[in-house]
Amino acid sequence: MNHPPSSFDEMLAADGSVRAAYAGYSEWYEQQDAAVLRRKGQEAESVFRRIGITFNVYGDNAGEERLIPFDMVPRIVAAQEWRRLSRGIEQRVRAINAFLHDIYHRQEIVRSGRVPERLIASNAAFLPQMVGLVPPGGVYTHIVGIDLVRTGPDEFMVLEDNARTPSGVSYMLENRETMMAMFPELFTRLNVRPVQDYPRRLAKSLAAAAPACAGERPVVAVLTPGIYNSAYFEHAFLADQMGAELVEGSDLRVIDGRVAMRTTRGYQPIDVLYRRVDDEFLDPLSFNPTSVLGVPGIMDVYRAGGITIANAPGTGIADDKAIYSFMPEIVEFYTGEKPLLSNVPTWRCSEADSLAYVLDNLADLVVKEVHGSGGYGMLIGPTSSKKEIESFAAKLRAKPDNYIAQPTLALSTVPILSKAGLTPRHVDLRPFVLVSPKGIEITPGGLTRVALKQGSLVVNSSQGGGTKDSWVLED
Repeated sequence: MNHPPSSFDEMLAADGSVRAAYAGYSEWYEQQDAAVLRRKGQEAESVFRRIGITFNVYGDNAGEERLIPFDMVPRIVAAQEWRRLSRGIEQRVRAINAFLHDIYHRQEIVRSGRVPERLIASNAAFLPQMVGLVPPGGVYTHIVGIDLVRTGPDEFMVLEDNARTPSGVSYMLENRETMMAMFPELFTRLNVRPVQDYPRRLAKSLAAAAPACAGERPVVAVLTPGIYNSAYFEHAFLADQMGAELVEGSDLRVIDGRVAMRTTRGYQPIDVLYRRVDDEFLDPLSFNPTSVLGVPGIMDVYRAGGITIANAPGTGIADDKAIYSFMPEIVEFYTGEKPLLSNVPTWRCSEADSLAYVLDNLADLVVKEVHGSGGYGMLIGPTSSKKEIESFAAKLRAKPDNYIAQPTLALSTVPILSKAGLTPRHVDLRPFVLVSPKGIEITPGGLTRVALKQGSLVVNSSQGGGTKDSWVLED
């Protein structure tokens, strides 16, 4: 079996000394009783179970609800590293918004030959209904999650862009609340930047993107597909924390050219709808006619400037992994600068030479579906059997356009608390970015997902991963 190259340990240097960002934490940890820490870990688990921080599983165990494992050792990022990261994230998010505006208008990037037309024209996530439409305030992606991996002391790479409906922010907030409740002394000892004000800042950012017809205090609502959705906990949590209404499609209707929600005092117009429903189900008159999750006629109201939909319909094309492979060109085209954050090297299987290379090297590569998410529909060559590789090769030959491939990265490690003490496990990071006409805000930290199985590189909760609190230190 092939193994990825050795990983960068975020806590310990090669000589075993503790890196500066972890010095304060390490000192505190050495003074703790291992049995007490383990008991606190069990306490945290029962808190998560009690408040219902679970997710639904799809696939073989569909419908099963699982607890997302939480690990108590924080992932710590130094102030200087975060500043550098933030500049790269902001540059990328600006480029994504500019790209979305362009492909729904003049398509200059296609005319310039930088991005092939077929990637836009034949893409299921491209919505002809958005052509020529400018969202209120010119913002397409109000909330973005950029998935990052670290491969060295100064090397952070973007693994994926989540521009449609990024999830996971409730775990970031609950992880922090749990850590502050269990270890208050750590927060007085270390200068950790706060994340708890995210819901307030989200509400403010959404209100700032309200349409011209909104009053002094724009009305914001969260649209959920309902209690059977895997992220329902998060929808309810964010609505509650923002002081916004949580609504389903059946609570909404179009009245006098506005989208209005049912209340005890009759129907009240909504200015901003933070939707957690996919494009396809948003409006049965414009998209899937059988949908009962959306609002008939909402797209007409949107086109007339009567409501802000966050994120805008049609933003999913920026999540596409074939488009991802062009992000370095996209960033340079719209910002005039070289990307500050690198992409992971990517082979586009739609190109004959790349496909040949990928088929010859499947045992060493990670192959993903261009529209896939959540760790489903992918092959991790180094951990797959010969039989799995052969059957995946057949899929690739049948539908090469459907896949991209990447090298198996040596993701950095952060320790988890195991029976043996601190043991390293692979992690990624999803910072959350808010975009409004007033600017871009990046929450200091984000969601760290951790592969709890030794040697595993798959951090998705659906595939057995857990989460950690992410700490960004003040200077």
